[in-house]
Amino acid sequence: MNDWRIYRGVGQPHDGVRRLPAPPPWRDFAASRENDGDGASGPEDPSSARRLGVRRRMVESYAPRPAEVDAVNAALYLRRPLLVTGNPGTGKSTLAYAIAHELGLGKVLRWPIVSRTTLQDGLYRYDAIGRLQDVQLERARGGEAPAGASGIGSYVRLGPLGTALLPAAEPRVLLIDELDKSDLDLPNDLLNTLEEGEFAIPELERLADREPVVEVLTHDGDRVAVHGGRVACTAFPVIVLTSNGERDFPAPLLRRCIQLELEAPGEEQLTAMVEAHLGPEGVAAGTELIRRFLEREPGEVLAADQLLNALFLTRHDPRAQSLTRERIAEMLMQPLDRTR
Repeated sequence: MNDWRIYRGVGQPHDGVRRLPAPPPWRDFAASRENDGDGASGPEDPSSARRLGVRRRMVESYAPRPAEVDAVNAALYLRRPLLVTGNPGTGKSTLAYAIAHELGLGKVLRWPIVSRTTLQDGLYRYDAIGRLQDVQLERARGGEAPAGASGIGSYVRLGPLGTALLPAAEPRVLLIDELDKSDLDLPNDLLNTLEEGEFAIPELERLADREPVVEVLTHDGDRVAVHGGRVACTAFPVIVLTSNGERDFPAPLLRRCIQLELEAPGEEQLTAMVEAHLGPEGVAAGTELIRRFLEREPGEVLAADQLLNALFLTRHDPRAQSLTRERIAEMLMQPLDRTR
């Protein structure tokens, strides 16, 4: 291999992709899925290695700020959602995985929010069209469907919020990611569910007299029994709502949440993060880039994963360090708030 480049831009096909090395630990999806268990009862979320670092347990210097620890504990004690705000890359989403990892609460349920997301998406989905099509198909064949094949439970699937509210001895961790991306209604629509810790499935409630217990699918893909068409938690989930601060939230939602604003990681947190993902040698080789990250212009927005990307790529091959280190670092560590 003459240099570190796989794609060379010469227009001639070649088999260089076969020499592509292993991905960065935080982008190794194959390893996560190979270790994926049942999620709900497993001791570790398979995504934790990607999110928290493959050497997470070896890093003793990681020291979250006292305000962060206090806010998480307040949310745990009060059974209230934790609303985490801050610039991109400050570790808002990662906090949910850190909680699940330390407390052994299994796989994190993730609900990514977009402008079209509704409360219904988080609670459950009923595939009425699919059920109708299956019934019609069986009739067209002139036979009866196998027992339970066309039962309503086969067409109801709980969303991440609905799964988090299932009765359980221990709470699940639910990440509601980027709530500020939602439309104006969703924060208000969440209020009753977050306050009461339960919700109804009208399609099952209507059948409660004939079918008091119906098995439905969860967000994890398991089957659980729903009684009387209602889901009510026994252990309120650990809910982490994140926001990049792109909008304000209504006072009734803020009243129901413990609020935490995450600042950019300092030298201690940043060094621990690099060590968790790249080991002590990553810290030693990345001293200059870590210093550059910490000494950026006031108000300049950089995400920690930009630093990790730059460190991984510039230290991957010694020739890349000597030839292109500065260019790669400049490309990967562009301020996020810089206009192009």
